[in-house]
Amino acid sequence: MTPIVMLVGSNLFMTYAWYGHLKDLRGRAVIIAIVASWLVAFFEYCLQVPANRLGFQFFSLAQLKVIQEIITMSVFAGFCVIYMKQSLKIDFLWAGLCLLGAAYFMFRGFTLPN
Repeated sequence: MTPIVMLVGSNLFMTYAWYGHLKDLRGRAVIIAIVASWLVAFFEYCLQVPANRLGFQFFSLAQLKVIQEIITMSVFAGFCVIYMKQSLKIDFLWAGLCLLGAAYFMFRGFTLPN
């Protein structure tokens, strides 16, 4: 569970670094938004790199990627609604169901080692 919790934290930083400037720095020069995003992304990588190293002990690379995408979409949905005050459309649900399908195929037959 530790890698997954770390990936959630990483995605919180990543999502803010990618999209937070659209709300918080929209009146600033783009170079300021870039530098601010890089500073936030530093903390993303401080969680993401060790999370993937830990996770790779249990999951395949493809499984890690699918986990990452599911976390990314989940965090992004919350970010859109809570922070950016955007509404989600039904297409977001369909995309999420496609990701669940991807997870099913990547993890069928998978068991965690004891």
